[in-house]
Amino acid sequence: MRILKLFLILLFFNNLHSQSKVFSVEEAQKIGINIEKLDLEYKSAVHIDSTKAVFRTEAQQQKLQESYIKLLQDFGSFLNKNNFKWESKTKCFQRIYFAPNGKIDYFIYNFKLKNVLPENLISEEKQKEFERLLKLFVKDYTFFTSANEKFAQCSPTSYQ
Repeated sequence: MRILKLFLILLFFNNLHSQSKVFSVEEAQKIGINIEKLDLEYKSAVHIDSTKAVFRTEAQQQKLQESYIKLLQDFGSFLNKNNFKWESKTKCFQRIYFAPNGKIDYFIYNFKLKNVLPENLISEEKQKEFERLLKLFVKDYTFFTSANEKFAQCSPTSYQ
């Protein structure tokens, strides 16, 4: 019986650890995810100082950019196929943390940006549906560029 309990506990934690994690910035902070700590664990994909970047050469950075654009386009298509419609152009900031093989470990987003008028913020219901679909999307998505180490990429994005 003790072995069975231990096995179930290990299985639970393995599943929890292997799942991609999608959070709003507020939710991540509430549950104790430290973004600064993640930024230390995941090297920046690109950086002004190329010695601090994962993708250093112009060719590597071009491939990264193409892969990132493809990710955003694939997600947009996924939202569309799932009948998710934006009422208007919606700005978002996102920070995505990747495993070396291109799987998404964390996808942290923020719709509550400076300079965004309150009437342009999305409703809580809309954000929950966005997050539900984002979790489904990242679960099986593999970024088209891999690396020898964990890396992070961030950007502002306008969804429409």
